[in-house]
Amino acid sequence: MQCCCHFKDNVATNERLSILRRTMTTSRSSLLLALRQTIWAQCLTPLQMQHVEAGIIEQLVPAGGYVCHKGEKTESWIGVIDGLVKINNLSMSGKSVTFTGVPTGGWFGEGSLLKDEPRKYDVMALRDSRIARMPGSTFRWLLDHSLPFTQFLLMQLNERLGQFIATVEYDRLLDVDARVARCLAGMFNPHLYPGSASQLQISQEEIGYLSGTSRQRANQALQVLEKAGLVRVDYGGIQIVDLDGLRTFHAS
Repeated sequence: MQCCCHFKDNVATNERLSILRRTMTTSRSSLLLALRQTIWAQCLTPLQMQHVEAGIIEQLVPAGGYVCHKGEKTESWIGVIDGLVKINNLSMSGKSVTFTGVPTGGWFGEGSLLKDEPRKYDVMALRDSRIARMPGSTFRWLLDHSLPFTQFLLMQLNERLGQFIATVEYDRLLDVDARVARCLAGMFNPHLYPGSASQLQISQEEIGYLSGTSRQRANQALQVLEKAGLVRVDYGGIQIVDLDGLRTFHAS
């Protein structure tokens, strides 16, 4: 009887291990497929891409979990394979400021890697997210061996700078309705966030975080934008109807 029980336990353990291996294989295949579809990967040679794939790892971060912390050593370039994260800081008094959100397809953290400095911000998942991490050694190897990758990073840094300048302008000059409009439009930067679709899977609470307002006020702003024919608010998401209209809403 004892031998039979051990046999059953071993069978159950082997089945769990088999399921785990299949899940890991599927996840790995999905990760590599997502990597090959990025703008920067498409300019790499097969040998360079092979080098990248050998070192890349995936991390699953639950909603509310931290992708990285302010002050920690910067050891990887980070991409959002699926999900949504926010880059923010918290003051000593507890006041929070959100710099930007990074949806599916976005990569960030190149600045801290290039300067070899600790991270200047926290990154939190607003929903369950699949995160890719490219080791800093691989990142620097690409800089040394791929001119197209270096050119991609120059464009990335330029786009990010423009994004942050615009954010300061919107925060100081626009009302909440217009800030929410720009927040939504900002997720359609073809270089920073190439994975965005016209149907944004984003909640009103997440929009509030990213535009610096409450969920209730974000809801009011969305109603204004919907009446203007710029968006359509659906259950669990927002359909973008007029992207150019969002970019110019209430512009002087």
